[in-house]
Amino acid sequence: MISRRKLIQSAMATGAAMTFQMGHAQTNWPTGPVKIIVPFTAGGASDLLTRLVAERLTIKFGQNFVVDNRTGAGGNIGMEAVRTAPADGYTISSATIGTLSINQFLFSKMSYDPVRDFEYSSMIWENCNVLVVSPKHPAKTAQEFLTWAKKQPQGVTFGSAGVGTTPHLAGELFGARNNLKALHIPFRGAAQSMPALMAGDTDFAIDNIASYMPLIKAGKVKALAVTSSERWPTLPDVPTMAQVGIKDFIITSWGAFVLPKGTPTGIVAKLSEAIKEIAADPAVQKRFLEGGARTIATTPQETVAFAERERVKWKAMVELTGAKLD
Repeated sequence: MISRRKLIQSAMATGAAMTFQMGHAQTNWPTGPVKIIVPFTAGGASDLLTRLVAERLTIKFGQNFVVDNRTGAGGNIGMEAVRTAPADGYTISSATIGTLSINQFLFSKMSYDPVRDFEYSSMIWENCNVLVVSPKHPAKTAQEFLTWAKKQPQGVTFGSAGVGTTPHLAGELFGARNNLKALHIPFRGAAQSMPALMAGDTDFAIDNIASYMPLIKAGKVKALAVTSSERWPTLPDVPTMAQVGIKDFIITSWGAFVLPKGTPTGIVAKLSEAIKEIAADPAVQKRFLEGGARTIATTPQETVAFAERERVKWKAMVELTGAKLD
């Protein structure tokens, strides 16, 4: 008969071995390709910035970090794909302000819970929005645009990458604050909304700088104001909303890496540390600024706390605009 003492010793040895194996597996992560799901179309801010980070992660770890665009339902489809993925560190969501801090106030029902269903690793980028119009538009300043817009008998139109996105909510808020009759035209993504603006099919957009920076530099759209508290580094000649007389209009967008709930803390922390290292690289910072964003890195705990603070702010904005997706 095996004694109680031997049984306990055997169990302790087995537990120690399992702990060692789990820790060893986490330390060695990744040992194969890692999928980063972007819940939005290729060409938008989230996609472009995620690909820059994926490129650096590939170099750092010597394993491919592959971007997979899963679009639809304001980003919810992509988030659901991550929620149901194995919690082994090989599926990451490049989540955004929308999928983590806004959608829950737009949808009466969602297949995922942004608080309970994910492990938060780190923020990866932040940017502001920019008020843009077609290069053919007669307005050269934000005030000239407002003067023009108020004279339009049928009102004005603005496009976005979809209902409930920050460009949508920003456009609604812009109309409400300035007593404009502004009709929202939702598109599937930035790749569709941008050509519409350039062609003059929509009158304005208040969209991510990262998405519109190439068009601004090429003269294909005109930038009239930014939604940051101070002038944006790469658009020093473009005033803030406050500077053109529109107060309390500070809107920033951001992205963060989250993983399926239950992903080992060692992997979550290792990814967070990698993002911190990447974000500190001057070459990466330069590339992000050229794309219209700033690099940012946070601990898992800081990421959770930030997303929660954002939920408080955006819940109030959704209620103000009355935006709903169902």
